[in-house]
Amino acid sequence: MPKKRIVVALGRNAFGETFPEQQKAVKNAAKAIADLVEDNYDIVITHSNGPQVGMLHTAMTEFARLDNHYTVAPMPVCSSLSQGYMGYDLQNILRTELLNRGLYRPVATIITQVKVDPFDEAFANPTKIIGRYMSEEEAEKEKQKGNHVVKEEKGYRRIIASPKPLEIYEIDSISALLDANQVVIAAGGGGIPVLEQGTVLKGASAVIEKDATSELLAEAVGAQLLLFLTGSEKVYYAYGEADQHPLDTLSLSEAKEYIEKNMFEAGSILPKIEASVRFIDSSDTREAIVTSIDKALDAVHGKTGTHFIK
Repeated sequence: MPKKRIVVALGRNAFGETFPEQQKAVKNAAKAIADLVEDNYDIVITHSNGPQVGMLHTAMTEFARLDNHYTVAPMPVCSSLSQGYMGYDLQNILRTELLNRGLYRPVATIITQVKVDPFDEAFANPTKIIGRYMSEEEAEKEKQKGNHVVKEEKGYRRIIASPKPLEIYEIDSISALLDANQVVIAAGGGGIPVLEQGTVLKGASAVIEKDATSELLAEAVGAQLLLFLTGSEKVYYAYGEADQHPLDTLSLSEAKEYIEKNMFEAGSILPKIEASVRFIDSSDTREAIVTSIDKALDAVHGKTGTHFIK
């Protein structure tokens, strides 16, 4: 009988915000994923790069300010850097966890490019704040370059687009590694957004919503389950409100109704809800679950988590 294929989407809590935090947090994520591997599932891992890509962008910008011989690293480069070093930590620690359990499953990270539409309305209405705080003078220079900035209490910051993912260019490589019984880490941070120009893929100054790319990846590799691992065991209806309560199941009609009523946090759980709805909407054999890292295996076995149903 073929093994069940799962796309595991790790939230920002799986990595922390500093190098030491990341080393500690990734060990917990590796244990959860190893549990699934030991239970005989094929695994593709995607992950957030929330604070990491911003940290890299800030560091490279400051470096360029200190030495004008160097230029500021563009966002696609920062995205690729984050995929590389985060993938390195995860594949290294996961390999150790698997071997300590007597499991030999190679782990590979794929630097992943994702096609976006140059005419996506997101480029005209950027929403993702990134990078360091700037003075008014520095912000004006960014505007002159054609970049968008937003004013906050502490100063000005860059704001970039979050276009929809259309196609994963390395999908054949990801599928080949999966078929070869390897654990694959791909599309970190939503993938590197690129614009197709003939035979050239040109990096876009944008950040793709990682949960949307996770759903696209799950469809492309023929996964039966899309598993979002977050900081909470279940999705909460009206989180933070007087009538908040955890949801064991969430039907498509309920999810769509709650989305319309703005019952989910826009920058947090909402993208996961929307991705789950898209994933199961067109198939009777797909599943989507949202739960915490330490409850991953229990959730897959139906013991906890929020399960999306038709």
